[in-house]
Amino acid sequence: MLFSADQARAQIVAIGASNVAGKGVSSSDAWPAQLEGMLVAKGRNVHVTNAGISGDTNAGMLARLDSAVPQGTKIVLLDQYGGGWNARRFGKGDQNAELAAIQARLRSRGIRVIPMWRNPALRSYLQPDGIHFTAEGHRLVATKMLPSVMGAVH
Repeated sequence: MLFSADQARAQIVAIGASNVAGKGVSSSDAWPAQLEGMLVAKGRNVHVTNAGISGDTNAGMLARLDSAVPQGTKIVLLDQYGGGWNARRFGKGDQNAELAAIQARLRSRGIRVIPMWRNPALRSYLQPDGIHFTAEGHRLVATKMLPSVMGAVH
């Protein structure tokens, strides 16, 4: 099937630390992959790239932002919670300033930023380490993010 320019596949990038990368679960169980499947099932022509790196920090995301988010990206799903930073207390830079810089750089490129869904209910969906989501936790994140992303994908 051929698509016109208006129907081109929407490029979405999920960026963050281990809970984006899917530490402890299969790549197909990580929420970016599950979200892509949900969007495709709803008839959206999308591809969600998982640019999560276990142990990453906001400073690390900022440093790799341009290479992690290629030209043509329409939406970035951003983990704003700096999981690696919080877990290790590493790189105690100003997280708010780093997040603001990430968002400003993406918006200057015309990219819509949607924050990763987090909620205290996720505590019931953590692996034994108490940090990383189970496959069910990833499914919950994808399900909760679906309406926001559906609204952003035309």
